[in-house]
Amino acid sequence: MKPPLLLIGQGSNDDADSAEFGRFVHRLRCRLDQRAADVFGGYLERATPRVSESVASLVARGHHRLVALPLSLNRVGAEFPAEMARVQERHPTLMCDYGRPLGPDPRVLALLAERLNDAATEMPKLRPLELVGGRPRLRAVDSAAIELPAHIEPGETAVVLVGEGSTDPTGNAEIHRVSRLFWETHAYDFMTVETAFVSVTPPGVPGGLERCRRLGAKRVIVVPYLLFAGGMLERVWAQALAYGAGHPELDIRCAEVIGDCETLADVVIDRYEEALQLVP
Repeated sequence: MKPPLLLIGQGSNDDADSAEFGRFVHRLRCRLDQRAADVFGGYLERATPRVSESVASLVARGHHRLVALPLSLNRVGAEFPAEMARVQERHPTLMCDYGRPLGPDPRVLALLAERLNDAATEMPKLRPLELVGGRPRLRAVDSAAIELPAHIEPGETAVVLVGEGSTDPTGNAEIHRVSRLFWETHAYDFMTVETAFVSVTPPGVPGGLERCRRLGAKRVIVVPYLLFAGGMLERVWAQALAYGAGHPELDIRCAEVIGDCETLADVVIDRYEEALQLVP
């Protein structure tokens, strides 16, 4: 039997994020069951089960080796190695192999392109908008007062790729690198791909939208560089809608997150197999 896979999430107080993380763990469990490998999930903070609890469960089931993989699009912070060091202290006979973060894998960028194209090709957004249940929805208005925007070419459309934001400048620089990679590989028909962050570091979502407006964009599509839906996505949408309320001439659309899907599972499974092959 192959060593189990431990998917490690950052953790948040958001139930929607935790639910989608749990569904993705279940998807991986079903996929890797065919390869005789257990899959567990654990969080570094705020949510349960914690990494330490999941590892204890694995050890109780008789496992002496595991592959730990941070379910992250960005570089791993100091919390991950610190937590795994504590795990090794509690279970000194346990062998831990480590998988690489997902990062801007070509398949991840392709998923972003799918979310971008979905937002670009859907029927034009009608105004005014509001957040209903955390998602952008139409308010009830007189339909005769609504004007549909004219046809807008891709060259008149800009993209704002939004990362979480961090106090780590290297991590923030990585998001800028992803924006450039995304533009050159999947969004080259668009005017530009600008970078913005949900919090902590500038520019925020309004700043990214304002830059696109000043460049002459008629439509801007906000693409969250986030794995799962939840409070972080709602903040992205809320910031975009707040900016749009003051700029009705600009057609602003908000794409979905990458989400729980088979392609994302493919990337994780490849990282798992890669970690196993690196072991002598």
